Amino acid sequence: MSLKQLTIFVENKQGALVDITETLAANNVNIRALSIADTEEFGILRLIVNDNQTAITTLHDKGYLIKTTEVVGVKIGDAPGKLSTALKVLDENGINMEYLYAFMSRTEKHAYVVLRVADNAAAETALEGAGYHMITDADVDKL
Repeated sequence: MSLKQLTIFVENKQGALVDITETLAANNVNIRALSIADTEEFGILRLIVNDNQTAITTLHDKGYLIKTTEVVGVKIGDAPGKLSTALKVLDENGINMEYLYAFMSRTEKHAYVVLRVADNAAAETALEGAGYHMITDADVDKL
């Protein structure tokens, strides 16, 4: 039930992100969520997109190093404290989280949170048990 996240290693130089985003746009790949962390020489760009295979193929053809990672996507309410409540479920179930980022829904009053955790299955079971709706690649495709 997890989401596929693309991790792209990007040289930290002017125009690098433009090249990636233009390549995706030219191939009708829509970015649904992103996170970027940088170092002095490279950035790590994490993407959730509507068409993983096209994104991988077109960026790989341009020489980018891409890794696919399974992450957990969870829908939470868009109100103060909702993120904290979801994170507490993971904590209470002994599930370590490596990182997270979020994106908003256009039409509903909720947010989607992408979580990289040590055990996807355990996180999904714990969150579903607490009443959270997990999101899938098919859900992202509909956005």
